Amino acid sequence: MNAVSNLPAVRVERTFAAPPHLVYRAWLSPEIIRRWMAPGYEATRVEVDERIGGRYSVWHSNADTQAGGFEAEILELVPAERIVWRWGFVGPDRSNGPVYDSRLIVDLRAAAGGGTVLTLMHERLDDLAAALPEVAAKVGSGWAGVLTKLAVVLDSAPL
Repeated sequence: MNAVSNLPAVRVERTFAAPPHLVYRAWLSPEIIRRWMAPGYEATRVEVDERIGGRYSVWHSNADTQAGGFEAEILELVPAERIVWRWGFVGPDRSNGPVYDSRLIVDLRAAAGGGTVLTLMHERLDDLAAALPEVAAKVGSGWAGVLTKLAVVLDSAPL
């Protein structure tokens, strides 16, 4: 896996043994997302309105304490190929406080042997880096960590 973090953007590339259509579904199925999209936390609530303009929310907790998460809007869906979100990092109180908007792009392409090469580009991290540099500095390693969890989920059970 390659992870490059040159804020205001982060790029991560990872090859999965699963085919592109299964990797694509893993990004859109709340039951599957709950199993892997939690960098150091538990994903306690996942909501996906799978359509252009649809809401995409992942809430995290740590030992019964709300830890924030992500609120996003789906901007583009190309089955088994690409998903684009307007991605927001939010704190534990989702109704108050800033949301640091950014853009998340996941591109999928077929790899040798029936696998998938996933390229993740997280752009427009300027506001997050200015307000919370310690959080912004962990975006690349956070994505690398959750993609490792995703690989385990994809390898462990039928989706």
